[in-house]
This record gives sequence, C-alpha cells and structure tokens, in this order.
Amino acid sequence: PDIAHEVGVVSIFMANLGKEHWKAIQLILRYLRGTSSMQLCYGGLDISLCGYVNSDMDGDLDGMRKTTGYILTVGGMIVSWILRLQKVVTFSTTEEEYVVATEASKEMIWMS
Repeated sequence: PDIAHEVGVVSIFMANLGKEHWKAIQLILRYLRGTSSMQLCYGGLDISLCGYVNSDMDGDLDGMRKTTGYILTVGGMIVSWILRLQKVVTFSTTEEEYVVATEASKEMIWMS
C-alpha cells in the first residue's frame, strides 16, 4: 500500500511518458529495491479479516462510471486493496455500493 498512489498516478501517463514520469518511475523502483527484504509479520490474538468499501458520486463524468474501492485488513493491517473505475455503469448510490461490496466480498471469500 505504501506505493499504490504513486504507481497509480504514473500509470495514468503510460501512453505518453515524459521526463518527470520516468524520474518518478526510477524513484519507485529505487524504493522497491531498498525495501525488497522487508516483510509483513502478523501476530497477536486478533487476526480477523475486515473489509471497508467506498465509492464516489462524481467518478468518470464522460463514461458515467464511479470510482470505487475497498480495503481488506487482517489483524488491523492492510492485506488487499483496490481503487478503480467500476466496470459497470450504475444509476443509483445503492446499486453502486452493492457492486463494490460484492467485489470486496469475493476477495474476502478467496482470502479466507
């Protein structure tokens, strides 16, 4: 999760990378090289799987798709997340939340 935002921003420009984008990519790769030996350690009594979902109301105004996302945690530590435009067009807030909750639920079932 620590580089997810940076990778997401750089990926927007993949079709037309400029010098500043390449510099950002180099910084990301340097960071990954420096942290490759680090690992997540889970312990303690609470190793429950929890999920949090959200979506925005604005999203992609041209395509009518909403930006949605979820975060899954184990023992309070993030183990999975996603932030993207929905694959389907929804016409109500309830339907929108249902779609992202379904995606998160599928991931939780796979993880358990």
